[in-house]
Amino acid sequence: MIGKIKQLSSSFFLKVIMTVGITLFCSLTLWIFLSVRFQRAQTTEHMISSAEKLATTIRLGTRYAMMLNAREDLNQIIRNVSRQEDLKTIRIYNKKGEIKFSSHEGEINRQTNIRAEACDACHRHEPPLSVVDRNRRVRFFTSEEGVRMLGVIAPIYNEPGCSADACHFHPENKSILGALDVVVSLEKVDAHISEVQQQAGLMAVLMFVVTSALIFILVIRFIRRPIQKLIQGTAQLTAGRYETRVDLKQSGELGQLADAINLMGETIGKKEAAIHKQRDDYQRLFEMVPCIITVQDRNFRLISYNRQFAEKFNPKPGAYCYAAYKCREEKCESCPVERTFADGLSHHSQETAYQKDGTARHWIVRTAPIRNAEGEIIAAIEMSIDITHRKLLQHALEQSEKKYYAIFNNVPNPIFVLTADTLEIIDCNDLAVNVYGYSKSELQKKSFMSLFRKEDRNHMRGQIKAGAVINQTRQIDKNGNARFFSIRVSPSDYPGKPVLLVTTSDITQWLETEQQLIQAGKMATLGEMATGVAHELNQPLSVIKTAGSYFIKKIRNKEPIKDEILETLAEEIDSHVDRATKIINHMRQFGRKSTGEMEPVHINEILLRAFEIFKQQLQLRQIDVGWELAEGLPEILGDAGRLEQVFINLLINARDAIEDRFEGREVTGDEKKITLRSQRGESTLWVEIQDTGVGIDPFVAERVFEPFFTTKKVGKGTGLGLSISYGIVKDCGGEIFVVPTTQGACFRLTFPIPPKIEDGDAP
Repeated sequence: MIGKIKQLSSSFFLKVIMTVGITLFCSLTLWIFLSVRFQRAQTTEHMISSAEKLATTIRLGTRYAMMLNAREDLNQIIRNVSRQEDLKTIRIYNKKGEIKFSSHEGEINRQTNIRAEACDACHRHEPPLSVVDRNRRVRFFTSEEGVRMLGVIAPIYNEPGCSADACHFHPENKSILGALDVVVSLEKVDAHISEVQQQAGLMAVLMFVVTSALIFILVIRFIRRPIQKLIQGTAQLTAGRYETRVDLKQSGELGQLADAINLMGETIGKKEAAIHKQRDDYQRLFEMVPCIITVQDRNFRLISYNRQFAEKFNPKPGAYCYAAYKCREEKCESCPVERTFADGLSHHSQETAYQKDGTARHWIVRTAPIRNAEGEIIAAIEMSIDITHRKLLQHALEQSEKKYYAIFNNVPNPIFVLTADTLEIIDCNDLAVNVYGYSKSELQKKSFMSLFRKEDRNHMRGQIKAGAVINQTRQIDKNGNARFFSIRVSPSDYPGKPVLLVTTSDITQWLETEQQLIQAGKMATLGEMATGVAHELNQPLSVIKTAGSYFIKKIRNKEPIKDEILETLAEEIDSHVDRATKIINHMRQFGRKSTGEMEPVHINEILLRAFEIFKQQLQLRQIDVGWELAEGLPEILGDAGRLEQVFINLLINARDAIEDRFEGREVTGDEKKITLRSQRGESTLWVEIQDTGVGIDPFVAERVFEPFFTTKKVGKGTGLGLSISYGIVKDCGGEIFVVPTTQGACFRLTFPIPPKIEDGDAP
């Protein structure tokens, strides 16, 4: 019972109801009090005004009778007026306090106390007041029957009509002749006020009951029930059911509170789920982490450990850590756990121990303190990573580094390690020192580009960064000597950063041998063309011989030569001398050794120049030449002299193939024909030389570019022409291959179209 009373006394609902009820009761009580008070005041004021008006009416009604001193008329008037309801007494007093006229005949001529209540309003002062305000002239008293009465006394003034009239005896110096006293019963007024009080009380009770009931219903509907739902919702949250929602279906502060509770539940639920997940993750991490973890007390005994530790060492709870997995009888000499307990910091160490089977194991150990709520260190966690395999790999790596470093220094080619962005030399092998003449420290301070000629550096920088294979380029050693190298670039890593591994091969001697071989090929080609060149030179010599014979004949016969004939013959001699000179110069230029420099050249011009030196031989053999050259071809990078040798070799092969096919046969039409084509592709341009000769067997097509391989008869070929041509085309960055055809042979040469050469860049 006491508990229920305490529960009710602490109930928010009861407090709200009691507070609202008391406030409402006090408000209604105050309203009733003020209302009744106002009603009473209004009614009293009305009765006073009515009584005063009645007194004035009586005074005015009896004025004429008083002036005539008609006493009987005065009495009659007073009696008639006193018949009014609630009018109890009408009296007229003289100055001495005698009742001269009264509605009760027994009171007439009765002497009253001048200090009585009715006269006290004026006679309490000496001399008596002649003018008194209304509040002093009004009095309330209770009759012998217990009825409340209202008395109003009105002075009767000595008017000029009274003192001047001959019938009256009042002297003029008297201002007050007497007083009119009117007494009215307040019984009905009090009864009405009492009735009003009762009605107001009933109305107040009714309003209190109705208002209280409405407030009670509203409080239950909009406060108590929502609060109960909120309490139930918070109880659900307390019980851990965070998915429960408080649905009030109303706005306002309670609705906002419900939304806040729902949001709080969702937030707490998510955070608790995250905490559970984090706890599970930490537990899973603790159990499944690929290293051994132990928790130890100050005596180095095992408090806890993870699954990895348990599976590897099968420890017993409370065992010493150093005995459990290090096979020691005492703690390690430099124990990080001991240091962690000493200073509360994390420590690490690297330890080696022998297991029971005698094998050595290596660990990296890391420790951290575990503190309680007061910040005291109660345990230490030790994480150990087994690095035995890493140690073995490290030893193997050291041996491997020694081996590969020995290989690096003994490779029969210079090797450089360059930074990928600046191309500075990081390292190099011993052979690089021997080949380039610099010491290793000097090379490691230089940029690899400083080994090139200045005019080649910008062009070579892009090729080296692109990882290109540079078959032939020129570099300068410490003594300033130019040497030719073949360079191969491959990206690599050098510890932890990208580098370029550059291998150079000195091909200077090889190039000299190749040049000698190419020169020998040129000489052989010149020998092949000797008959054609002799015939080519024979024609201008014949013209000169004829002109000379004509001049000798005319001179001997002493015959004059006309100026027109002399001029014509002189012009013929001059033009044929120029022609012969041009042929000889072309032969001399062709026979020179090539410098090997790559420069922009027009492929069509080289093709025409090669044909020019060779056309006479084709004409003698009645071989037609078809031209299908594209106009406006871009320049390519190449050696004009060496490319001309390629085209001449191909023309000789085409000539011989046609001769072999049509040997001993009659030729009709254009069966003996060589077609020369050139065209541009997307990023290349190509040249084709096609003949109508015996053709090339598909099984042989792949071997025609091998050195000393030939399909010609013995004594007609060396087997070097196509091999030399293949090397020249490759040096120019191009390709040469056999194109399958239905008749004869077709060789196609493709060359890359270089990008636009910027100012200052070298080809």
